[in-house]
Amino acid sequence: MTTAGLVALAIVICGAFSYAAASILQAVAARRSSGTVKTMGHPLYLLGIACDLLAWAGAMVALQQLAVYVVESVLAGSLALTVVGARIFLKSRLRRRDVAAVVITLASLAVLAMSAGPQEDVPTSSRLTFWLCAAAVAVVATGWGAAKAGAPGGVVAALAGLCLGGAALVGRALPVPDGDAWEVTVGIVTEPLTAALLVFAATGMMLYAHALQHGEVGPVTAVHWTFEVLTPSAVAVAFLGDTVRAGWELPAAAAALVTVASAALLATAPATGMTHAGEEPVKALPSGAVAGASLVPAVRRRERIIWWGPPPIWRPPSRAQSAIFTPRLASSARGELTWSPAEAEPAWATELRRAVATERQKASPWHDL
Repeated sequence: MTTAGLVALAIVICGAFSYAAASILQAVAARRSSGTVKTMGHPLYLLGIACDLLAWAGAMVALQQLAVYVVESVLAGSLALTVVGARIFLKSRLRRRDVAAVVITLASLAVLAMSAGPQEDVPTSSRLTFWLCAAAVAVVATGWGAAKAGAPGGVVAALAGLCLGGAALVGRALPVPDGDAWEVTVGIVTEPLTAALLVFAATGMMLYAHALQHGEVGPVTAVHWTFEVLTPSAVAVAFLGDTVRAGWELPAAAAALVTVASAALLATAPATGMTHAGEEPVKALPSGAVAGASLVPAVRRRERIIWWGPPPIWRPPSRAQSAIFTPRLASSARGELTWSPAEAEPAWATELRRAVATERQKASPWHDL
């Protein structure tokens, strides 16, 4: 491997660490906040997004020197780093099989790094540009249709993996013009493959998020990495000139398969579930818990957003006062939403409280005495 190839390999390894750090940071942000809106605005979550973008940019740079199967396999190995990081920082449980999968993943990545051969520049013909752009449109349309039709999480995850794998293929074929910084920037911005790259990447991230919302974390992540690594790697070897060192074809293929299999196993680890913390479903009320309460199916909890002022605080009714009330009054005792501080209470809340108090007085057995 050339010096440029070693530098590219170092960049993609740093990208794997960056992906793992992003998962840990986003999991910690989800623990320290309530609701999707607050979680996405948490500083740690935003830092995790920055780590994701940094890793993705590094992968695009590394693809100019390394084969697609090497870059994608190393990024799939980030799941092993995530599991180890979750054990250290989130105190998650590690199974024996997870430890073995981490060790095997590291060994497989070492074999892949040694098997990479010299990569040739990809001639960016108009035919290649057309097919990559057409593939971007086709996958976007298919993914949108699958999500709209309520397809299973595994199907959407597979399409997400194809999208991100397609982004890797475009990054491998994207021509970098010669010249100063301005000429390079203008050439990349005006290149049609740049649009295909952005479409692939944005669609893949949205489909993966959709799959996580409608499926189990483990199977979704396993399917996602399988389609992101294997399919683009085969296409790159067949059509984009990715090569393997002489005599290393079988070890490289075996190492890529083992890496994907290890990622599929690690996707079922408890640590992986902790790094994909989402909104917990609200459990249905047990029978007889509250008089007159109806049992409803479990639904996702939705956060009530207060756009200005302090949020309302729930204050339970006093048990001592409820005990001396008649059963009728005791059943009508309710906790109320109050405002803290009191001067922040809007006018409509004051009027509503007065109306409720009047109705309660009318319902009192001593009202007519």
